[in-house]
Amino acid sequence: MAVCIGFIGKENSPLFLRCINPSQELQFHYIMHTCIDFVEEKIIQSNKSGSDVRELYLGLLYSSEEVKAYGFVTNTKVKIVIIIDSTNSLLRDNEIRAIFRKLHNAYTELVCNPFYTPGDPITSKSFGALVDELLASSS
Repeated sequence: MAVCIGFIGKENSPLFLRCINPSQELQFHYIMHTCIDFVEEKIIQSNKSGSDVRELYLGLLYSSEEVKAYGFVTNTKVKIVIIIDSTNSLLRDNEIRAIFRKLHNAYTELVCNPFYTPGDPITSKSFGALVDELLASSS
């Protein structure tokens, strides 16, 4: 089950972080920033290997005994990270991709809002409700 979803801006500043358990938010915030290094490394590797630039899903970024973190990067270099409980072995790669697609679509709709400035922290209630729904549905 997904325990945390985060959006990290182009300049590696946190835009949005939502966790199932708010008391663990600091721990997941640290994991999100750890994942930034892995994201940058994977982007550099894909550029060197000449692989398809349109592949936005980065796969597994970080793994520990408690959690696994998966990454996705948009065309505008905004990073989306999902932290999943390691005890959940039922979540398959294609299901994680589907969650990222929903989050990317929600972010795209948010950016199309004329009252949102890209790069600012995300405070939209409807966006937060969608993320909460995804966190609840994956548990």
